[in-house]
Amino acid sequence: MTYILPPDAQAVFFDFDGVILDTVHVKTEAFATLFRPYGPDVEREVVHFQMEHGGLSRFIKFRHAIENILNETATEERLVKLGQQFADLVYDSVLEASFMPGAKETLDALHGALPMYVVSGTPEEELLRIVRARKLDGYFAAVLGSPRPKPEIVMDELTRAGFTAARSLFVGDASTDYDTARAVAMPFLGIVPAGAPSPFPQSTAISPRVAIRTAG
Repeated sequence: MTYILPPDAQAVFFDFDGVILDTVHVKTEAFATLFRPYGPDVEREVVHFQMEHGGLSRFIKFRHAIENILNETATEERLVKLGQQFADLVYDSVLEASFMPGAKETLDALHGALPMYVVSGTPEEELLRIVRARKLDGYFAAVLGSPRPKPEIVMDELTRAGFTAARSLFVGDASTDYDTARAVAMPFLGIVPAGAPSPFPQSTAISPRVAIRTAG
């Protein structure tokens, strides 16, 4: 499926992991590695939460794992340490990761036609470092990440650019991305790998490829 943007489209907002780069499995394995010392039941619960809440900041997931699965205190020091360990575990693999099917072709096709943005749950400084290392920064009007929530980021960028949500598109692979689009009243395209169950409502536009083109 190729998603054709309407002639008056103003911008496209992309999630990053699982939309631009094929890195969801890298992040999931990092969560498993960090919580494996607590036993298989804890590891399984943490991985399940990670997979069910893709797109959320890793620090929200850490806090949930510590407070609701381990029943321990999530101190700021502990969260920061986990965050650094996580970043160290994933960085090299993310730099080597493949593009999601169709993603690079879509970036090339839309580049110069309308502004594109990255809106991710990854910490913004780390996200920028990755995007620059992959030489993708030239494609995007802005690369934006946590700790700000995605709806806030999107609304701020729409306001700053003078765009309207109805004439833009959010592309994501997780329910948090769908919720972001709904929160700002923006059209949404869900990326669902072939053979995988869709996390989105039945009426949602979905595609196994990141294939987006302008009407012209």
